[in-house]
Amino acid sequence: MHFTRPRELVVAGVVGLALTYLLFEIAYGSIPRLPAMAGITLLVLAVVETLLGFALRDRIRSRRVLGGLTFARAVALAKASSLLGALMLGAWVAALGYLLPRADRITAASNDLPAAVVGAACAVALVAAALWLEHCCRTPEPRDRDARRD
Repeated sequence: MHFTRPRELVVAGVVGLALTYLLFEIAYGSIPRLPAMAGITLLVLAVVETLLGFALRDRIRSRRVLGGLTFARAVALAKASSLLGALMLGAWVAALGYLLPRADRITAASNDLPAAVVGAACAVALVAAALWLEHCCRTPEPRDRDARRD
């Protein structure tokens, strides 16, 4: 498995953006109101992954390394979360792109704007936390190990 590449995140974001914008164009009038805290689940995942990243990084630095399977699972979680975050960021940006021009004319659009902003911010947080967790699972460079002994 390779670490997450920026192009993978861009593709996921574009897919989320295109599908969501299409959905809003076709069915915005019939979907329920967007809950203001709809994106908070992504923020919870971001916090958990940030804390996990710090814990794993400390384990590596103190040489109290867990089994390799633990790190493989953490990298898989980070990769899946970064792709989910990018997909959802695209979706929330599409929602913003659809709602912003209509907010002054359509009350429902102005009411849904806060949910889109919160969702986009939480999606950015998830992508950042997932990339941080992935970074923390990398094997340290040999010079980093030598520097700690001095």
